[in-house]
Amino acid sequence: MQVLVRDNNVDQALKVLKKKMQREGVFREMKLRRHYEKPSERRAREAAEAVRRARKMERKRLEREGF
Repeated sequence: MQVLVRDNNVDQALKVLKKKMQREGVFREMKLRRHYEKPSERRAREAAEAVRRARKMERKRLEREGF
């Protein structure tokens, strides 16, 4: 990942870098990799995340349609 520093504004460049890393999911992946996760736990977590995403999308769809 690369960020350009303009006018020696390192604080702004750090802010942009953190935002990019957050968007890419780097921090989340680092947190997950701190401890070993068994494959069965990983499958269960990913399935639960998929269910959460689907419910969220459904809520947003219903909200848009006015129900």
